[in-house]
Amino acid sequence: MEVLERAHEIEKQEKGSVIHLEVGEPDFNTPSCIVEAAVEALRQGDTHYTHSMGLLELREAIARHYQEKYQVGISPDQIIVTSGTSPALFLIFASLLEPGDEVILSNPCYACYPNFITLLGGVPCYVEVEEKEGFQYTPEKISEKLSRRTKAILLNSPSNPTGNLLSAETMQHIACFSPLIISDEIYHGLVYEGREHSILEFTHRAFVLNGFSKLYAMTGWRLGYVIAPPEFVRPMQKIQQNFFISASSFAQRGGIAALTLPQVKEEVQRMVDLYNIRRKLMLRKLREIGFEITVDPTGAFYVFARADKFGKDSYKLAFDILENAHVAVTPGIDFGKKGEGYLRFSYANSIENIEEGLRRIDQYLHQKIPIC
Repeated sequence: MEVLERAHEIEKQEKGSVIHLEVGEPDFNTPSCIVEAAVEALRQGDTHYTHSMGLLELREAIARHYQEKYQVGISPDQIIVTSGTSPALFLIFASLLEPGDEVILSNPCYACYPNFITLLGGVPCYVEVEEKEGFQYTPEKISEKLSRRTKAILLNSPSNPTGNLLSAETMQHIACFSPLIISDEIYHGLVYEGREHSILEFTHRAFVLNGFSKLYAMTGWRLGYVIAPPEFVRPMQKIQQNFFISASSFAQRGGIAALTLPQVKEEVQRMVDLYNIRRKLMLRKLREIGFEITVDPTGAFYVFARADKFGKDSYKLAFDILENAHVAVTPGIDFGKKGEGYLRFSYANSIENIEEGLRRIDQYLHQKIPIC
């Protein structure tokens, strides 16, 4: 966020345009038929509180989606619709953790995970993942971290920041461990090689986080959901009632459209195809510049590239690139100690901007010529 805020300052001061490769947000507009569904809901006066767990029609659509895509049966009564996946994380950890309880997660990982855990009294317990192993979260290393205080293991596949996928075999192995599993599946659908798997294919002792922000280009709608083991639903619902009441009524109507209208699938596939073109372009250009990428990312819309040949301090390097090349990228240290020495590049931007941004970076890193 500091990179983004400084980029905005540069833009306001009219020092030149900034190419944004730091933001994990689709550059596409929400498909028009989803927008129209929400607008129609507003016209019909659908502007009131919904059931605290969300509209039954939406929860039924989510349950059908998981049945059709992953062949897993879940009840709509296990689903709580939230205002994005961040509140869903809050509900999970607030209902699950007592002070001192441990949650196992990878290092590097999405920066907000440990913040939620520590806020609610838990202790993040890190498993280091290695580039040479494709940043794979291995059952052997997870097993070493298990203790009597372990309450859950957190998975994220496809992953932020690495874009890697966990195999079915790895997920099956992890599912056999005794703690509950928390699976962040927000990047499902954004997969270009292989196939993503839901943790619910392997165990029902799991929480699943998902939503509409990434795949459907609906970040500003703030619409997500959590699928929970039955015994946790009522405690989570009570927390939802007190902290959030319910997700937006008309946003939920947009979510129903996203999951049920056939034309949405065509639009989503078009976006995914374009992401894949951008992914291949970015990988090729980054390697030409001199960034090291051992294993190609196959999901989400990120490339996590080794950059220590250009600077050992990823935070300083990211700001040097921003100030001198007017390209915003994310320092690897944001994602944990194992992220130091890396930069994260997002290809959720146009091909023209990706090409121009990487041209500027190449020029600055090799010639030290600032963008005027």
